[in-house]
Amino acid sequence: MIDRYTRPQMGAIWTQQRKYECWLEVELAVCQAMEQMGDVPRGIAKRVRRKVSVNPARIAAIEQVTKHDVIAFLESIAEQAGKDARFLHAGLTSSDILDTALALQMVEASGLLMQDLEALLLSLKDLALSNQETMTVGRSHGIHGEPITFGWKVAIWYQEFERQQQRLKAAITDIAVGKLSGAMGTFAHLSPAIEKTVCEQLGLKPAPISNQIIQRDRHAAFLSALALIAASIEKVATEIRHLQRTEVLEAEEYFEPGQKGSSAMPHKRNPIASENLCGLARVIRSNSLAAMENVALWHERDISHSSVERIIIPDSTILLDYMLVRLTKVLSKLVVYPEQMQKTLNHTGGLIYSQRLLLALIHKGAIRKTAYEQVQQHAMAAWKNKGNFQACIEQDPFILKYLSTKEIATCFNPKAYVQHQKQIFRRVFGKMGNSVKTKSSAKTPLGKSSRKG
Repeated sequence: MIDRYTRPQMGAIWTQQRKYECWLEVELAVCQAMEQMGDVPRGIAKRVRRKVSVNPARIAAIEQVTKHDVIAFLESIAEQAGKDARFLHAGLTSSDILDTALALQMVEASGLLMQDLEALLLSLKDLALSNQETMTVGRSHGIHGEPITFGWKVAIWYQEFERQQQRLKAAITDIAVGKLSGAMGTFAHLSPAIEKTVCEQLGLKPAPISNQIIQRDRHAAFLSALALIAASIEKVATEIRHLQRTEVLEAEEYFEPGQKGSSAMPHKRNPIASENLCGLARVIRSNSLAAMENVALWHERDISHSSVERIIIPDSTILLDYMLVRLTKVLSKLVVYPEQMQKTLNHTGGLIYSQRLLLALIHKGAIRKTAYEQVQQHAMAAWKNKGNFQACIEQDPFILKYLSTKEIATCFNPKAYVQHQKQIFRRVFGKMGNSVKTKSSAKTPLGKSSRKG
């Protein structure tokens, strides 16, 4: 899925050209290490590098005959390198090249994903700090709970993606491993010293022990990390979809001039980017399950994992690159409606302040069970009759026995619910959590600047 949201570098990592270049890099690194050990004549690797270029079309033509991709690759190299080619692949098995080169590609792809996460975190931080004082209602089970700020909601997303960043770092460490130990992994034909030298040259670590392949729990952990990042993207996208519902409309994706929402209904503005992200998360999640299926192979290896990985690893990294870039764009241009959030906050006529009222009664000496039932009675009546909860409370002799009307009024102050927000923002953002930012340049659906945090 290469389009305007995906950098071409990510797709280029998974081309046949790049794959064969990595194979050649591994082969030449081994040859060079063997030269240093005195196992082959000096200068072989340098001469081969000068003579040889990767030709995917020629390799594909040879593979039509050999039915073996690595042999086809080696024969294409031998056609160009001549007699020097006999020193390549000495003591190696196909998976030595395949798995070590795949590690190089995964590390390269992960570097781009880390850049994507950094950009997303910056966007989330900006959105959170811009909306520190944007009061809104918190919901549980989809039902109004108690006041929060929109910035609080976004700060939670920010820290979740920080955790995802750490998970990806750990996964990169797990897959940045090479293996050059031969057919059963016993180093029967090459020494561990050569593996160590080659891996250091390639920026990898040698697998401490292996059989014919690098063990696939590493790859499953990597794909699981990508699936977790996609799950967090889906979480944010799902929230945006809910907030953009017509009857809610507290925030929405920016609707560009000339954009259309429906072929039939001209009024439609749909959260298409967020819906798209939710759908793609399912693909990456399913790919992670396929990676787990690859862990259990027959004896020292089979190749049932190979065909799966040719799909799931390129697809998952390319898709996640797309998703991270697209979510960053959605958040950087998200249209926030503080006035609608305030209207929603007042929608239940003050019911959301019931716990604060309950605690005030208990603090003044009321028995909890009695106080709860009394507050709930008024809450249910106000809910049913769409009345003003505070007005009902102020008429109750039981409540007035413990609280004055002034004390009751303090229970209905939404700011009291976020009195510790600055302290918590400092936990999340450090010193930046003390500053309040505004976004005067944010765009409305009509392209005019009007959003404020």
